Amino acid sequence: MTKHPIQVPIEWTRSRKVPLIDSAITLRAYEVYCHVYGPQEAIVVGSCRGGFSATELIAFLYTRSFPKEEWKRRVNEAFLGMDWKD
Repeated sequence: MTKHPIQVPIEWTRSRKVPLIDSAITLRAYEVYCHVYGPQEAIVVGSCRGGFSATELIAFLYTRSFPKEEWKRRVNEAFLGMDWKD
């Protein structure tokens, strides 16, 4: 099974190891990413900023449950609806 890197806060890992997630998950998120922003394969293979962040995965996977014509609006909704704890 193929795995792709994801970005997580360093304190989650307690090491310098790169966290990996099953490609079945990242490729579903990437489908939404491509539709909204255009293709950028380096995001899923990790050579672009280390892959998706956890928040991006949440937003894109949430969005994927809606019809494609709503994806851009739903991605924005997901990101705008997130709160950040200090």
